[in-house]
Amino acid sequence: MRTVAWNYDTNLLEMIDQRRLPEVFTLAAYRTHRETAQAIREMVVRGAPAIGAAAAFGMALAARESAAATAPQLLSDLHKAAATLKESRPTAVNLAWAVDRIFGALSQWERAGGDGVDDLRQLVLTEAQKLADEDVEINKRMAAHGAELIADGDTIIHHCNTGALATVDWGTALGVIHTAWEQGKKIHVLVDETRPRLQGARLTAWELEQYGIPYEIISDNMSGYFMRAGKVQKVFFGADRVTANGDVANKIGTYMLSLAARDNGVPAYAVVPTSTVDLSLAHGGLIPIEERTQAEVLDIQLAGERVTPKNAKARNPAFDVTPNRLITGIVTENGVVYPPFDVNLPKFVKP
Repeated sequence: MRTVAWNYDTNLLEMIDQRRLPEVFTLAAYRTHRETAQAIREMVVRGAPAIGAAAAFGMALAARESAAATAPQLLSDLHKAAATLKESRPTAVNLAWAVDRIFGALSQWERAGGDGVDDLRQLVLTEAQKLADEDVEINKRMAAHGAELIADGDTIIHHCNTGALATVDWGTALGVIHTAWEQGKKIHVLVDETRPRLQGARLTAWELEQYGIPYEIISDNMSGYFMRAGKVQKVFFGADRVTANGDVANKIGTYMLSLAARDNGVPAYAVVPTSTVDLSLAHGGLIPIEERTQAEVLDIQLAGERVTPKNAKARNPAFDVTPNRLITGIVTENGVVYPPFDVNLPKFVKP
């Protein structure tokens, strides 16, 4: 079952509600682009590739919502919907990339002489479906390249969730681990909890159980201990945006994890589709960083009692930027990119 999928019987967008895992596995259905944007904002769906696919299908919903009788009117409505979808989460470049790809297909259609409004509606859905299908194929190509980096017997620290739940299917960094396991490599995964939303403890651990891959959950601040003790051979994580110089924006905590990895001589790899590489940004300092609600940090209970003082305030950046000097390599569907990233990344990203 795909994380994000169009139901052709109901003409609705269906997504696994990741807020309810691991206790409850359920699908949520969406009929409008505004509902889709809200689902992205509330993290029903998360992970850069999955968000991109959701936004593309959100555009298909917008096309069906519109009462436009002409192609120009429909295009106007689609541009309004695109603005709503792009605002839902600013850091993951795949979201804007997916929406812009839809408009690229529409531009080609117009240049070819297309003008039927119903044809235009169908084209948006066709392109969104194509994008989703390609995501699965791209993930498996990335996984094949990344699995070559994993040796039999490796213990791997994995941050956040980068599996099938973070993509349309299969996954990025966790897809690499899954592929290595299927190749018969005896590996063990240390799963960072990934505070404050615990995507590692809730989602990555759940996925590893489905695959039968041995794992243990550790709190985020334990990673340095295990690396210093010589118990870790690799670090893998995904990314929500990679800039032209190889700086990586990923779930908060990735920077500290990468610092510990560098200090202990442990290779740290980002695994990303080239759609996540943003060559228009020179460095990571230019990436917009989403800050989420304080409640995600403060609403913690221990033995049924709130841990934080009643009037406490909190900061909650959802992402941090890991500088390229801490990244050993960037695994893409076109191969593994090594430093200098500013020279080598463009060679792997198709125009």
